[in-house]
Amino acid sequence: MSHDRSALLPAVRSFLSTPKQLLIDGEWVDAKDGRTFATIDPSTEEVLVQVAQASAVDADRAVVAARNAFESPSPWSRMTPRERSHLLWRIGDMIDERAEEFAQLESLDNGKSLASARGDVGVAAELFRYFAGWATKMEGTTIPMSVPGRDFHAYTRREAIGVVAGIVPWNFPLTMAAFKVIPAITAGNTVVLKPAEQTPLTALRLGELLLEAGVPAGVVNVLPGFGDAGAALVDHPGVDKVAFTGSTEVGKKIAAGASKNLKKVSLELGGKAPNIIFADADLEAAIAGAALAGYFNEGQCCVNGSRLYVQRAVFDEVIEGVAAAARAIKVGDGFDPATTMGPLVSQEQHEKVMGYVRGAVADGATINAGSPDPAADRGYFCSPTLITGVTETMAVQTDEIFGPVVTAIPFDTEEEVVAAANNTVYGLAAGVWSKDIGTAHRVGSKLRAGTVWLNTWHADDVTLPRGGFKQSGWGRELGSFGLDDYTELKTVIAELR
Repeated sequence: MSHDRSALLPAVRSFLSTPKQLLIDGEWVDAKDGRTFATIDPSTEEVLVQVAQASAVDADRAVVAARNAFESPSPWSRMTPRERSHLLWRIGDMIDERAEEFAQLESLDNGKSLASARGDVGVAAELFRYFAGWATKMEGTTIPMSVPGRDFHAYTRREAIGVVAGIVPWNFPLTMAAFKVIPAITAGNTVVLKPAEQTPLTALRLGELLLEAGVPAGVVNVLPGFGDAGAALVDHPGVDKVAFTGSTEVGKKIAAGASKNLKKVSLELGGKAPNIIFADADLEAAIAGAALAGYFNEGQCCVNGSRLYVQRAVFDEVIEGVAAAARAIKVGDGFDPATTMGPLVSQEQHEKVMGYVRGAVADGATINAGSPDPAADRGYFCSPTLITGVTETMAVQTDEIFGPVVTAIPFDTEEEVVAAANNTVYGLAAGVWSKDIGTAHRVGSKLRAGTVWLNTWHADDVTLPRGGFKQSGWGRELGSFGLDDYTELKTVIAELR
């Protein structure tokens, strides 16, 4: 397997040539206790660079900086919505200008193909421009009051919450950082961003770019580190809101920690999305869609369709098609132009995914594509895997695996498959394939999920809200709804005298 790095841009080589620091109050600083950690290239298992490891002390420094930047008088508090709008648009353009640099860093740190990383960078840039339009449109409402003999003027207004702690995962590092930073600063908040320890590099490069763009000191602080740094932010009395994307297990801990002083919390958590194919579906499209749904982003995507349900009359045909599609996926180094699936993000994640596949085989399931063994001797590579002969109680069917593993079960009736699809603690996404649009919409309306795709999968846009039902989270991100969780609603009542 090729691991050619000759295409690295000089800017990327320069970025990786020096240890990375924390961004606090507009300055790049070492962790207070001097600790660092290595960030690893998952394709080669080699160290990319040493990164400062934030502690609770550093979290406090960052929160104080964010609070000072938020409170009036400060350059940020004096910035008008129109000025914020112009700033956000400028940042989006600057990301586009440096798109290949961001994409290379993302591919190195996360492992995904350069093509995938380029797409992620484009989404981040577009998010800045999309929310630039909302900065001037956070409007309140005039409310009529009727009190005999007295005159009132009543209205509502939207105001920033304050200091936001954004804690993000490793599967889409730059995009997830954008999900937290952009709506927060659009509304006038300040941010302490805690990237995942596996993938801190693009968040740190984003921090550099924000300063270059003119974001005032302390408005966005970046704290690479481990769970203790994130926990310190959740517990900190100076943090007004926590925005988290990650596992349901950690989300529950964050909700419990935030309850100590009733911080606002938004959570986008785990998923185990059902993908339902009826016998009357366009099977060519459904088979391609099932492969995309299951194996997109190395399977490391919370809305992937990892539970495939196929009506019995076409089950064998669909399984044959999806297995062929899985075998056709080129697993390799993200810098290889032929690669369509890179490695998993870390050794820990690789061992977890391989463990689920081996466990399914031990439980009597059948592997139709893929293998219970690693796909390479070096790097955290895993073959796209399709498993049949599973039951609804097997761990491979119930747990969020977060790898390129799809299970498939036949069904006979609509009622049967709806019950099976909803038989999960998760509710992030779901999908239905049928040429009968009535069937598609009817079944879709019965699925308990925040996003339901009909005759497609992973169709998305920055204008659309996302979030989950049940244990897949609280609140919504993106779209016009994306600002709701980053603002307070104030009611003002004035008597006219």
